[in-house]
Amino acid sequence: MVGANAPPDRHTAHAAVQYTLFTPAAMTTHPPAHTTIQGQLTEHMRALAACRRCAQMIGPVVLGQPAAHGILQIGQAPGPYEGKLGRPFAWTAGKTLFRWYGSIGVEEARFRERVYMAAVCRCFPGKNPKGGDRVPNREEIGHCRAWLSAEVALLRPQLVIPVGKLAIAQVLESDRLDAVVGQTHRVEFHGLMTDVVPLPHPSGLSTWFKVEPGKTLLAAALRQIAAHPAWRAAFG
Repeated sequence: MVGANAPPDRHTAHAAVQYTLFTPAAMTTHPPAHTTIQGQLTEHMRALAACRRCAQMIGPVVLGQPAAHGILQIGQAPGPYEGKLGRPFAWTAGKTLFRWYGSIGVEEARFRERVYMAAVCRCFPGKNPKGGDRVPNREEIGHCRAWLSAEVALLRPQLVIPVGKLAIAQVLESDRLDAVVGQTHRVEFHGLMTDVVPLPHPSGLSTWFKVEPGKTLLAAALRQIAAHPAWRAAFG
């Protein structure tokens, strides 16, 4: 999220950006220069970092690491601190999220090295005048969906972890937490059959995962993540 002392710079609405978006079609006609998946992800992320398509979004684009280990986490959108800190889930919600992963034996630094951290939107949407962060609109979600589709094509994840209702809604038909958390869902996602294990958003404002049935469903979801073959391959 961004620093407290100064607001982040707003993206220029119509900046001219030259890049090749690595959609499956583009990869056929314009193959990436790199031959490894990690190299292709690095090149993809360089193009993504230059994206300025959404006039209301506040930059910079927040990215994780080009982790190519078959696991894709999808967050909702950066908050007001991640841009300055330069990584997803860098503030209060991140502390809770990494405490969850720590409970199944994976600390934050190792997670960041081995899980590709995407999001529904990669820039801070700004504040809602009525309070809280603004929810990205349909057009903004659509712009970032193209990047996510390219990442699925490159990474071909065996395990997808959407975090929060906005992220879950991009992957599953229902975003009702008590209907989807605690289960492994086999779905087609951007043309790829994969396993999806949703998590609630770890916001400090949420009480869902602190009371029943949320506590039990969260624990079940974390057990399913820890037992998944892709997770075991990545973390042993």
